[in-house]
Amino acid sequence: MGKIWRVSGPLVIADEMKGSQVYEVVEIGDEGIVGEVIGLEGDKAIIQAHEETLGLKTGEEVHPTGQILSVELGPGLMGSIYDGLQKSLLTLVETSGSFIKRGVKAAALPRDKKWQFTPTVKVGDKVEYGDIIGTVPETELVEHKIMIPLGVSGTVKEIKAGEFTVEETIAIVEKDNKKQEVTMMQRWPVRKPRPYLRRQNPSGLLTTGMRILDYMFPLALGGKAAIPGGFGTGKTVTQQQLVRWAETKLNIYVGCGERGNEMADVLYSFSQLKEPKTGRLLQEKEIFIANTSNMPVVAREASIFVGVTMAEYYRDMGYNVLLVADSTSRWAEAMREMGGRLEEMPGEEGFPSYMGSRLSGFYERAGMIDCLGKPERTGSVTIAGAVSPPGADFSEPVTQNTLRIVDALFALDVGLANKRHFPAISWLTSYSLYVDAVKDWWNQHDKGWEETRSAALRILQQEAELEEIVRLVGPEALPDNDKLVLLVARMIREDFLQQSAYSDADTYCTPQKAGLMLKTILKFHELAQGMLDAGVPYDTIRSSPVVYRIARMKEVFNEEFAEATKGLWAEMEDTLTARRRA
Repeated sequence: MGKIWRVSGPLVIADEMKGSQVYEVVEIGDEGIVGEVIGLEGDKAIIQAHEETLGLKTGEEVHPTGQILSVELGPGLMGSIYDGLQKSLLTLVETSGSFIKRGVKAAALPRDKKWQFTPTVKVGDKVEYGDIIGTVPETELVEHKIMIPLGVSGTVKEIKAGEFTVEETIAIVEKDNKKQEVTMMQRWPVRKPRPYLRRQNPSGLLTTGMRILDYMFPLALGGKAAIPGGFGTGKTVTQQQLVRWAETKLNIYVGCGERGNEMADVLYSFSQLKEPKTGRLLQEKEIFIANTSNMPVVAREASIFVGVTMAEYYRDMGYNVLLVADSTSRWAEAMREMGGRLEEMPGEEGFPSYMGSRLSGFYERAGMIDCLGKPERTGSVTIAGAVSPPGADFSEPVTQNTLRIVDALFALDVGLANKRHFPAISWLTSYSLYVDAVKDWWNQHDKGWEETRSAALRILQQEAELEEIVRLVGPEALPDNDKLVLLVARMIREDFLQQSAYSDADTYCTPQKAGLMLKTILKFHELAQGMLDAGVPYDTIRSSPVVYRIARMKEVFNEEFAEATKGLWAEMEDTLTARRRA
């Protein structure tokens, strides 16, 4: 037991702490405020408090727990809402009301709820770390697989079927005449990556329902992406769309320093929305971590690692998991504040010199892996982190350090947002290095994807080059061929890349619909070019009713789109070819 020697904001220095370890959890003061040892100097321990320190006095007791900051893993995570330390906010509201007192504890997993456990191994089987020994129907969308925890191996001497709480023994494993009890719950340190058999290259498309991502800048399963953007460019809505519609087994949303009203909107919308394939509520496959802007600043750092640890746990079951973090800039700001109070040598713009390695430690936990244990299985964690550069300046340290790590950039543009073009992802600045990784997937679902994508990007690039000329001489001075390029580019931008998150027909677009939409626009370009070559005036092409019909494509629902496209293509052929002959 130690005593408080000094308090500076969230930084607490305690004396008489000999024997403590770095990253050990401690309880500070009479209220038991949760803190974490981040440094040791002789008998003194440097502690970052994860809760408000207002009112703490020197001399108050500090109690080491002997445990590293860890998360509880087991049935009951799905649909839960946690703070940055994995305390259940739903439980806290029930026990202490809407105004949560500091120092209040709440278990992450319900201790009284019973879960139906079905064994998949039998007495006499040999098991080791990572082996799946049974299943629990956690929700209708997620089957929870119970795995042997680290440090347990041997022969199954007893295993039970039935209803159990997460703390009750479901199996007994014996090794060297020593019996080890197995429950449905295990703990894992948040800063320690979970082990795996081998790492694979990211492959397969993470289908998001957003055309500009799926078709133009794809993100592979097991990949990592950054979404930087200035204020008002739509980072939060973009990430909400990802966790709403990504075709993964489950999604984890970390609101790291988010505004409270935005987090409340996320939680409300997920209680209403349904998963497109099964019709079940989306919250049955989501985990929420709400560390809002009015919560203690240093808990933001822990919240990121809490989220990725839970993602790795479900990855080890053989599932594809998406984690979004909004935003890592506020996480970095928390590190900067602690670095200042620790009187560390500041790096660029005051951020600590180790910020890059901390960011790497988070993003590099993404990946597609072969899991340890039997049966053989493959799982993935895909990470998409938002960055909030001040003044939309992408040269600032957090954005630049992030870009050195990730392989996909979805750059949000203030100019597009001001024009009300959403998602405001710039097609000239964004990139994805996963094109080769998703090529096989697209070839199975949409032949010619690579050529179609390249043709569209080429037209958009031509438009950017022509815009400089247009500013000088005006669009009317351009030749008809260039006017047609500008028309088709506008159709790609407004009729394909622009997408409404609030339209029932347009909020989620299947890859098949996206491919048909873009091919329809390029088919129009091909037929219109033939008309120009045959001497038909450009104004005749621009005024064709087909242009209006193409603009309305996004209002057609996914399941009706293939049939509607046949009629549109036939109309294009008849209308444009007839005018060409005339």
